[in-house]
Amino acid sequence: MRRAIILLLLLTLPAAAQTGRFGSAGVSNVGPPELALFPGLAALQDRLEEQGWLVRGQSTFVLQGHTGFRSPYQGGASMTPRANARNTFSADLILGRQLWRGAEVIFNPALSRGFGLSNSVGLAAFPNNEAFRLGSTDVVPWIPRLFFRQTIGLSGDTIPSDDDPLRFHTPLPRERVTITIGRFSVWDIFDDNRYAHDARTQFLNWALVGGAGFDYAADARGFTNGIAVEWENERWAVRAGAFQVARVVNGLGLDRSPLAGFQALLSLEHFWRINDRAGAVRVIYGASRTRQSSWGELLAGGDFEANPTRRRLKHNLGISFDQEIGPDWGVFARVSWNDGRTQNWMFTEQDFSVSAGASLRGDRWGRAGDTVGIGTNLGFASRGRRRFLEAGGIGFIVGDGRLNYRPEWISELYYDARVAPGLNLALNYQFAVNPGYNADRGPIHFLALRLRTAF
Repeated sequence: MRRAIILLLLLTLPAAAQTGRFGSAGVSNVGPPELALFPGLAALQDRLEEQGWLVRGQSTFVLQGHTGFRSPYQGGASMTPRANARNTFSADLILGRQLWRGAEVIFNPALSRGFGLSNSVGLAAFPNNEAFRLGSTDVVPWIPRLFFRQTIGLSGDTIPSDDDPLRFHTPLPRERVTITIGRFSVWDIFDDNRYAHDARTQFLNWALVGGAGFDYAADARGFTNGIAVEWENERWAVRAGAFQVARVVNGLGLDRSPLAGFQALLSLEHFWRINDRAGAVRVIYGASRTRQSSWGELLAGGDFEANPTRRRLKHNLGISFDQEIGPDWGVFARVSWNDGRTQNWMFTEQDFSVSAGASLRGDRWGRAGDTVGIGTNLGFASRGRRRFLEAGGIGFIVGDGRLNYRPEWISELYYDARVAPGLNLALNYQFAVNPGYNADRGPIHFLALRLRTAF
């Protein structure tokens, strides 16, 4: 085990610049290998890719703390009011192999360690997306991704491969169908917002990585098993998928009856250019069938962990927008919603959310590798959730034992600086009002330092 840890840490030494995709595990070389921090390693990566092998990696360390804040009472899922700090660490290795034309298999072993603040409870829009609700003091090995992907060309012309760190550099057919089967995150494919989708390179907050009101399928670490089919032609895209859901609320295990408990996703997307500035809108629908209880059942003393008698259907809807405004900056916005009739099961405890923000590269002050971002999210609880929390109910991430309801509002500002090729250091500030929808608590100031290496 110790040798495996040391190997992964060595592999994540900086060698190239980073990108911004969900959970980006590594990046391809930017420019010729001689411009990388370790030219020999970069040249080896290029040679291996020419031979059909993909080798990339990353490590991310986040140190985050908050000041003390007003807290007249607290419950089982409250953030601790005294000043506190916690850290998280992750390291990933991406190994890929081309099998035949358009076919590839991707394997992603990983290591993680650390805890979120208050063991990742207290805010529905939690401030560190690198923090699991299953923290650990020891380094834990696990496998986020292991999947097969087949790309089928429907046109003779090609376009350059996008900046997806889970793909080879091979040019892609302009019109194509892509089939992905295995273990991965639904966010690897859905809601891929250009400016707000990767806590390792962009915003840290859960609600700015994806739509917080959409109960996306995942285990407690954010991954699942499933199949996705995508059609795209550079202007339009349709993506559909079916995924396993958690066996119990926010659990690590997945439902062993995938035909009875599941989530189906459908996304219609349109891409355009206005004065050569790229923009996109994505409309995403999801239906999840899990052992979730209605709020009436929970208020009557039902089991919060799993409905013992039946599975129920939850409807989810999300709209994700991004638009490049200038050569070095752009804006984004999201709206997400679920029907609010039952408890949330997998992502977080928010029923409607609206978020927006902007991202600016450092070209204007001679730091083209730097990025500054600002974003905000306003989150709401359904009537049933409010009644549950007012009655002293404790959810899997919020619950103070009582409630003076107000929408939860959190804003984030970060500056991510390119220290060297493949080495970035970010400073992050977040401000939370009405944490856990409770006007009696807070506000809370969060400060974070993020160090990321990638090759």
